[in-house]
Amino acid sequence: MSLTVQSALASLPIPGEWTWQVVVRPRRRTLGIEIREDGGVLFAVPADADPQAVADAVRSRMPRLADEVERRRHGGGEPVKELVGGTSFAYLGRRHRLRVVQASSNTRVRLNQGWLELPEIESPQQGARLIAQWYTARGKRWTSARVAPLAERTGVTPRNVTVRDLGERWGACEPDGSISLHWALMQLPPSLVDLVLVHELTHLKVPAHGAAFRRRMRMALGDLDSLERQFAEAEPRLWRGAV
Repeated sequence: MSLTVQSALASLPIPGEWTWQVVVRPRRRTLGIEIREDGGVLFAVPADADPQAVADAVRSRMPRLADEVERRRHGGGEPVKELVGGTSFAYLGRRHRLRVVQASSNTRVRLNQGWLELPEIESPQQGARLIAQWYTARGKRWTSARVAPLAERTGVTPRNVTVRDLGERWGACEPDGSISLHWALMQLPPSLVDLVLVHELTHLKVPAHGAAFRRRMRMALGDLDSLERQFAEAEPRLWRGAV
């Protein structure tokens, strides 16, 4: 099967400089695409995968896939984690070790006595999704309480605050007055999450990043310059789900 899928993928306009391979994983149900830190691509397929369906799925993802491969080939790849016992994950600046536990009726990730517990998984991608969902849920609860005093400092009231996957962005200010944060920010200390919250709250008043924007930011965060330096150092190390 892997040779058949290999042939189907070989017919696509995959750049010649890419290093890629196909592996069959019987426990998979759908196509999985893994991009290694060096830019190599692994296509993981179920044993009964339809070669043409796999090729069509890869073709539809090619633009984004090409961007990610290029970034990693030039040393700009995002951090990758191996979902095995002992791997370190941060939550609000504190480090917790991963512990893989036997799956039961509760298939959610949870923080238990200092350990981040992950139920047994069928694939690294499934585990990454579960952990991202955990960060998202915890982030929603944390920001719902955190945003009120920061909104008061900035003199604005957001319509809503959500935590979700924002791709390459860390925060977003929506036209309807809502703001969003990337779930990966929940790995940072609270003061640095506050920095992004204040940034997006300020955009509700001042759209551009000019002098007026900076003045409002400083009114809410007196140590703005220090926080921005800390964020610039921490941001490249934030895990966004790559496994």
